[in-house]
Amino acid sequence: MSQQPLDTVFQEWHDNQATAEQLIPLIGLLYRRNNVVTTLYGRSLFNRSVIRILKDHRFVRKVEGTELSVQDTYPLVKAMTELDLGPAHVDVGKLGVAFKKQGGGDARAFLEKELADIVGRHDPEGTNGEPQDVVLYGFGRIGRILARVLVEKAGGGNLLRLRAIVVRGRGDIAKDLEKRASLLRRDSVHGPFNGTIQVDVEARTLTANGNVIQVIYADSPAEVDYTAYGIDNAVVVDNTGIWRDEAGLGQHLQCKGAAKAILTAPGKGEIKNIVFGINDGDIAAEDTILSAASCTTNAIVPVLKVLNDEYGISNGHVETVHAYTNDQNLIDNYHKGDRRGRSAPLNMVLTETGAAKAVAKALPELGGKLTGNAIRVPTPNVSMAILNLTLETETDAASLNDYLRRMSIDSAYQKQIDYVDSPEVVSSDFVGNRHAGIVDAKATIANGKHAVLYVWYDNEFGYSCQVVRILQHISNVHFLKLPRAQA
Repeated sequence: MSQQPLDTVFQEWHDNQATAEQLIPLIGLLYRRNNVVTTLYGRSLFNRSVIRILKDHRFVRKVEGTELSVQDTYPLVKAMTELDLGPAHVDVGKLGVAFKKQGGGDARAFLEKELADIVGRHDPEGTNGEPQDVVLYGFGRIGRILARVLVEKAGGGNLLRLRAIVVRGRGDIAKDLEKRASLLRRDSVHGPFNGTIQVDVEARTLTANGNVIQVIYADSPAEVDYTAYGIDNAVVVDNTGIWRDEAGLGQHLQCKGAAKAILTAPGKGEIKNIVFGINDGDIAAEDTILSAASCTTNAIVPVLKVLNDEYGISNGHVETVHAYTNDQNLIDNYHKGDRRGRSAPLNMVLTETGAAKAVAKALPELGGKLTGNAIRVPTPNVSMAILNLTLETETDAASLNDYLRRMSIDSAYQKQIDYVDSPEVVSSDFVGNRHAGIVDAKATIANGKHAVLYVWYDNEFGYSCQVVRILQHISNVHFLKLPRAQA
């Protein structure tokens, strides 16, 4: 390659960096002033780095087969800031591809047509509703990731306010608070917290990016009065897993200031197990206790739903290859569960999963059609579900993958189903992925009515994002999504 082309490529990269830097304040302005959340094929652009924005533009080539650069999207985002937009989630990537396909032209005129539902709808005095207080009961792996997501989403019309966390402890409060802050600040899997965290020992609070979070010490829900901290009508998210039935979780509702409870584990009895995007329509206004089901159930149900809609599922088996969890032992020791007492970092551990049976709670049409099992493996995060299915309609791998790709980018399940078509991806590549599950297209096997699909999922972060979506739903935080899905 001659020197001139080399210089040209480098200059193009420099120009794209400069344009991405100009995009960032515009994206922030739309978020804070207009409550407009900009995305690029489902990937949020708000609060992202220059390099991340450039990488997400490259991602479009993989899903659409066409190049999209910041030079294509910048004029659209700039025009959006001039259109007095009302609240919405706007996929700038899809708009950019559509704009290119029509040959470009007047960006403002194009947007006035594509975003007609929100053009001129900005109300500087109005809001989307009353802020919703959220309390995290338990501050372990899921609790801390939920805190990160809630803090990140604060503002921009989201309305969810993380007001408190409830933890056990009666010892050295100053030391305890510092440890809680440190665990939120640094994470061996998910990296450092994106922002600042301050500790106020006297007030017993953590302030994360301006969000003041009360730390409440209690050994049981009966000890807590949320109104004493100015918290009212709160949704309590129980991350402990200690109580999974209505009687146990109902303890939260006896607390002053608490109105609803969400369990971040499969619920028992008559508790509704909700997989957001699939059966959240079953949530009634009078429901005060809900379950967000399990991470595995959230990963597989959206994929099973779209497969059953298109091809029909006669029967199948779900094998979960799951990262080890805190429930297991680091080294061999007594454990009440079978095999879980053996060292988690040193063994593959065959164990049970209720995910296959739990599918029927979200998709009754698949009741009795699936079996399941699980293997815990020596990785700290990111799991995989292998769906071995007998379909009612014949297909092949190419057709099946093309259908799932379309579902991932242009359907109502865009935030639940992601799609990857790379021969080199491994589990660590999906740390921090916000989708419920990610279809690995290269691994798909399909022959006639027999299909095997491999679905990755970040069993911590992706699941936590599903929980937050339920929180938004029951708190009446609803955004129009534009451009409208085609499938």
